[in-house]
Amino acid sequence: MSPAANAFDIKSASLDLLALLLRTDNLDELSQALDARFGTGHDAPVEAFVLDVEALPAPAELDYGRLLPMLSRRGIRAVALRHPSTALAGVASQFGLAYTSSATPPRSAQNTPEPADKPAAPEPAPAPAPATGAMIVDRPVRAGQQIYAKGCDLIVLAMVSAGAEVIADGNIHIYAPLRGRALAGARGNAGARIFARSMEAELVSIAGVYRTIEQALPDSILGKPTQIYLENERLVMTALGE
Repeated sequence: MSPAANAFDIKSASLDLLALLLRTDNLDELSQALDARFGTGHDAPVEAFVLDVEALPAPAELDYGRLLPMLSRRGIRAVALRHPSTALAGVASQFGLAYTSSATPPRSAQNTPEPADKPAAPEPAPAPAPATGAMIVDRPVRAGQQIYAKGCDLIVLAMVSAGAEVIADGNIHIYAPLRGRALAGARGNAGARIFARSMEAELVSIAGVYRTIEQALPDSILGKPTQIYLENERLVMTALGE
């Protein structure tokens, strides 16, 4: 088996996105492996991926400035960087990516044991922190730009162009045409929603459940005010006012 055959793996990610698990930092080798897997055409539909670099020996030294456009040309849009070390959060931010840890948090331990006749209290299940406040963007979001509202809603007062991307941990409100990509509830908030004055999106996502718009949207929402939300783990797109 050639080294290129083991250059990367694709597996399910924790936010219902696919993860691109890199097994080499040799970008020439990776490019050949991607072409062998996906072909060399440039008309592939864009898919959102988590970029997992845990298997690399020196992920902070990877040439992301070359890697990200190389993936994008093949229809792979990296939206987040995954690694157990939070030191990679700065690298993710530098290249406009969200950061997610692949490490499992250790259980807390008490130095003093509980009495034998007193059962230990159950640990509460972790829940996504609610988004608070809002980031307001009053200028058009151009192709190639990415806006991320960390821990809050995102309000965009101008057009989101094709090829642009807006991400929020909370809701996304776009009071103009949405022609690019919108990802709400980025940290797992399944109650988040996307509101667009004119629905013309390339991709929409709620809490990692996403849909690429590969075919014409129905007349009921195309170019019209639309809301997008999750219902029974499926994306629902309806005209506002219905």
